[in-house]
Amino acid sequence: MRLRRTVQAALTACATLAASAGLVAAGTGSAQAATPLPSRVFAPYFEAWTGQSPATLASQSGAKYLTMAFLQAATKGSCTPYWNGDASMPVSSSTFGSDIAAIRANGGDVIPSFGGYTADNTGTELADSCTDVNQIAAAYENLVTTYDISRIDLDIEDNSLTNTAGIDRRNKAIKLVQDWAATKGRTVQFSYTLPTTTSGLADNGLAVLRNAVSNNARIDVVNMMTFDYYDGATHDMAADTQTSAQGLYNQLAKLYPSKTPAQLWGSIGITEMVGIDDYGAAETFTVANAATVYNWAVSKGINTLSFWALQRDNGGCPGKGGDDSCSGISQNTWDFTHTFAPFTSGSTTTNDFSVAVNPGSGTVKAGSSTSASISTAVTAGSAQSLSLSVSGAPAGVTAGVSPGSVTAGGSATLTVSTTSAAAPGTYPLTVTATGPSGSHSTSYSLTVTGTAPSTGLVNGDLETGSLAPWTCQSGGGVVSSPVHAGSHALQAAAGASQTGECGQSVTLKPNTSYTLSGWVQGSYAYIGVSGGATASTWTPGSSGWTKLSVPFTTGASGTVTVYLHGWYGQGSVYGDDFSIA
Repeated sequence: MRLRRTVQAALTACATLAASAGLVAAGTGSAQAATPLPSRVFAPYFEAWTGQSPATLASQSGAKYLTMAFLQAATKGSCTPYWNGDASMPVSSSTFGSDIAAIRANGGDVIPSFGGYTADNTGTELADSCTDVNQIAAAYENLVTTYDISRIDLDIEDNSLTNTAGIDRRNKAIKLVQDWAATKGRTVQFSYTLPTTTSGLADNGLAVLRNAVSNNARIDVVNMMTFDYYDGATHDMAADTQTSAQGLYNQLAKLYPSKTPAQLWGSIGITEMVGIDDYGAAETFTVANAATVYNWAVSKGINTLSFWALQRDNGGCPGKGGDDSCSGISQNTWDFTHTFAPFTSGSTTTNDFSVAVNPGSGTVKAGSSTSASISTAVTAGSAQSLSLSVSGAPAGVTAGVSPGSVTAGGSATLTVSTTSAAAPGTYPLTVTATGPSGSHSTSYSLTVTGTAPSTGLVNGDLETGSLAPWTCQSGGGVVSSPVHAGSHALQAAAGASQTGECGQSVTLKPNTSYTLSGWVQGSYAYIGVSGGATASTWTPGSSGWTKLSVPFTTGASGTVTVYLHGWYGQGSVYGDDFSIA
């Protein structure tokens, strides 16, 4: 099985560690924004259920950064995470607080990790357990402010890979947290730790990322578990790490086509399982493999190097696979850590930023305006100049950003103006910030309401007695006879050199199907639409009124011209009671 994590409820030591002055009380959000992680970081997993001190092991091993596993709900259906799902180990400064402060004092930091195999199989992974996206986001935010962290890891395996509702909730919560962090001037990264094949993510892992893209959730690191392949083959684990990562690179290039090769490699993480993994001796990661992977990771510029787990980095059980306390191979204590540790010390910091809109949605009556605040934040390195733009405004809507450029950390205003012709509906606008390091986007949902006629037409029954907003070729206009209903109708004066066309421009919802209907009288009477759509029908004529209907689909603008006309030399035709549905 992948990353074996059996919750040992009996091990509750460390639950009462003293609060550290370097941490803030849960939920206050008052701490100084955390320092971003290096762009290259070695952060092995620490098994938090063992009762051991992470600060002590970090000091003994030389691993300055730790990924702390795991946070999960105590019971299925709960929205409150605990360390190891143990209610005596809440997210508070009294649990691991002094350890985290000591790790930071030694120049390192921690990455808390949600999920893991046990949580994914018991329904206690937070987003699987909790059905309220806002509460999931609040739990993430509480973790950030309690421990003042800059990255959250999400270890998604087994049943959590097929829980589509949980996947969607998790990614929606990520987006909420990222927007919240931007307004607070904080750096909060998210990494997904996912199982892999030797050629990249399986489709269920890739589906997690696709859903993140659809929810505009920024995933900073995709961390592959390059072990437990369970394919019956004997593996060169170092070689398979490289083919697996190349496969992931190719997958990410399709998901994020605007990213450069350096950005793609810089968003990849690798987690090995040192020694003999859960499958057995055919999947053994050796100290020599570690040296190979280290050199390859440096050459590629990947973001994160890790292994499962710090407590396994010793030779205490030769020949035993998948043990949580030893590697199963002959080795010196901390061999793997000492091989990987320089990965962090050789890192360099690159510049990056985030962008958010608050509020993320707005409702405006057609003919009115609304606005929202755009905030940016530095997420790595130093501030850079950003160009701001907005796209996606439909017909009748104008959107702009002022000022058009800011320094990362600055803010701007999104202003949306509508005309009375703006069609009611909900439209996604995209706000994009572009700087030397690349581009990031966020969405704003605009809902337009108003008094636009449900038919889309004005004066469709001609009962105003006026032609407007219809216009006609020479001789056309409003008549009082013949009429289909009421007191007035429309006349199109077809002659030897003209069809007599009468028409009006109508703005409808873009890319939407409608049906134009109208009553006509006369020889060769046509009704139809042109411009943003093309469709028509006609009747050879009779002495009475005939109803015609024309199905059509609007284009990207939503604007069409509705018309009535006759045919050359056939005489005037009449129309009445036009409507669009």
